[in-house]
Amino acid sequence: MNTIRPETWKQDLPAFREKTAEFYAGELDKAAYKGFSGFYGSYAQRGGQANMLRLRMTAGRVTPEKLAFTARVIQDYRVPRIHFTTCQTIQLHDLDGRTAGDIMEAALDAGIVTMGGGGDYPRNVMCSPLSGVEPGEYFDVLPWAEAAGEYLMTFIKAEKMPRKLKVGFSNSPQNITHATYRDLGFAARPDGTFDVYSAGGLGNNPRFGVKVAEAVPPRKILYYIKAMWLTFRAYGNYENRGRARTRYMQDACGGPEAYAKAYQEKLQEVFASGENLDIDRVEALADRDGDGTAAEGPRVIPQKQPGRYAVVWHPLGGQPDPATFCALSDLLAGMDGAEMRLSPDESAYLVNLTGAQAQKVLALTEPDSARSLFETSVSCIGGATCQVGLRDSQGLLASCVRAVREAQLPDGALPQIHISGCPSSCGTHQTGALGFRGASKAVDGKPRSAFTLYVGGDARQGQETMGRELGVILEDRIPAFLVEIGQAAAAQGGFFPWRDVHPAALEEIAGRYLA
Repeated sequence: MNTIRPETWKQDLPAFREKTAEFYAGELDKAAYKGFSGFYGSYAQRGGQANMLRLRMTAGRVTPEKLAFTARVIQDYRVPRIHFTTCQTIQLHDLDGRTAGDIMEAALDAGIVTMGGGGDYPRNVMCSPLSGVEPGEYFDVLPWAEAAGEYLMTFIKAEKMPRKLKVGFSNSPQNITHATYRDLGFAARPDGTFDVYSAGGLGNNPRFGVKVAEAVPPRKILYYIKAMWLTFRAYGNYENRGRARTRYMQDACGGPEAYAKAYQEKLQEVFASGENLDIDRVEALADRDGDGTAAEGPRVIPQKQPGRYAVVWHPLGGQPDPATFCALSDLLAGMDGAEMRLSPDESAYLVNLTGAQAQKVLALTEPDSARSLFETSVSCIGGATCQVGLRDSQGLLASCVRAVREAQLPDGALPQIHISGCPSSCGTHQTGALGFRGASKAVDGKPRSAFTLYVGGDARQGQETMGRELGVILEDRIPAFLVEIGQAAAAQGGFFPWRDVHPAALEEIAGRYLA
């Protein structure tokens, strides 16, 4: 398999520094800069006074070395704000242009490539965060996801790519990475093979993926990735940016069955070419025994390895305190085999811990972690930071958390909600039991900040459902709406039992708040 060395990526850095300097000098407008800088995984934030930088963490895996590098950068450059994204990357915010370039270059030496983190490129390959340690998983898909990520980096400069190419791997029907409705998804089977799904995606005109192959041996997955690229080159609409996503190929080919046939034809071309894309070997994580110590609590997950534990840490809105992040890096450095895994719901899992180590991680992360299922809610970075964001999704989440705490609702009265500031669905609003998308509503002839409400989303494989759009709620009424739902659900033992027993009640309450 071809790989790209850091020295090759570094050849592109002078251009980033030059264009970034022109942008901050007012010589390059924000649209032109956005079109250029996305290749580097960096964008200007709203207002054009700072940059963000996206650190790709292939398969969501943050090794101790990558964790230490990120912590050192945060400390050395006094990075004030970081964000765990729904694509399992780490975003550094509020950087000046020079700092963004310096970190980008240093990251390459640490094995972290930012290129392709934005723009029309293959994005960070996603993977079930507990792959390899989760009880009941079909098999460990992490090594295969990492191999796919390495291969996809060779396509960063390929011609005629989709506007985004998102690839996901799931280790069980929980489908945490939405593998069945990504641009390309590999869903594990009990027999140790993959079913392959293609041409799905969230956002405008969302689509579930088309199953294009069954029982694929893991060593063959790269053939399916190349076939995805060839299929888009043949049938993708790369001239219209609004439709330059793989999901539109379902219609272009005449429907899901016709698309599956077209994909299979390209797959056969790849096999017939004689190119060897077999993955000869992958490195699985070594199993480690416990030391006899134990840990328990709502944030503790016993691993399938006896005596080993994972601890989940969910900073509100996926925005960890930088000091806690750095302290956690120091703590894990002394724990053999421990590492961080990022999750698509903006959580971080600290895995391969003994019981005593898990207790230390719990204590360190307790002040900065969600207190309930509702507080694990997902939010994109929001319109206060993102140039294309319409609404401040992080601000809405903070307001809702305050209201729910003041109402003293019990855990489970509200589900994890998903908030996107715009239709791009970076907050995956279409997958949640409750979801919100940034909108605007005219009241007395004046536009008011609002969000469109979605209900009934479900990501589980075999039960995939896109949330239904119910209508628009003014932003300042959403906290009260959630409190009323939570109070009604608490009386029935929780949100999901209440929804199942009273399926019309949610819409009845929503009707009193819709603008």
